[in-house]
Amino acid sequence: MRTALVTDLHANREAVEAVMAHAEAQGAQAYAFLGDFVGYGADPAWVVDLVREHAVHGAVAVQGNHDLATVLGANPMMRIEARAVIDWTRAQLDGSQLEFLRALPMWQQKDDRLFVHANAHAPEQWEYVLNANLALRSMLATECRYTFCGHLHEQRLFHAGRTGRAGEFMPKPGAPIRLRQDRQWLVIPGSAGQPRDGNPAAAYAVFDDAEASITYHRVPYDHTAAADKIRAAGLPLRLAARLLTGH
Repeated sequence: MRTALVTDLHANREAVEAVMAHAEAQGAQAYAFLGDFVGYGADPAWVVDLVREHAVHGAVAVQGNHDLATVLGANPMMRIEARAVIDWTRAQLDGSQLEFLRALPMWQQKDDRLFVHANAHAPEQWEYVLNANLALRSMLATECRYTFCGHLHEQRLFHAGRTGRAGEFMPKPGAPIRLRQDRQWLVIPGSAGQPRDGNPAAAYAVFDDAEASITYHRVPYDHTAAADKIRAAGLPLRLAARLLTGH
């Protein structure tokens, strides 16, 4: 089965629509949404409804830090522009949408796969997996062969073998990577709604469990329209600029 891994959607309807269409064209048969459905972007209600509809039909959906902050109120540790969006986002969502975000699990496990927003070792602390050492810490926290997480807004792939050391592959979009069975793997698909690697194209990945492979993708979309919506909503201008530059 091919599972589309979509994370950090950040209320960006244009990006998410492009990713979902691309995933369907790639033969995706299932979906896993790895958190941060809201925050930064101008279409939180639309994105929440899309994820909720897929979850009703069996998709994985886990809670991200922006999802939780929207329910509880802004965390003072969040970036200034992120905090500024929280109250606005709450006002865009109805009670059922907020309840959906509140009830999301911090992580889900299916067979040998763990789905979580930030990391496996302390998911509630929202620590980033920035390097191989932190990836190893996360992989050692679970017996699952595959850990899928977001939060970083960049596409990364880490692995660990019997030596107790972790390594990293630099994925190339569109090139399948075979995931050896004698290793653990930590997959970060990149952000669909707000990439931060200098490429404004939306990011996601497809996991093929039959072939034990992961394929990373970048999907161009109308980021100018998404940025215009952010400005029209009166949200911080830097959030619009980030979509245009991918930083």
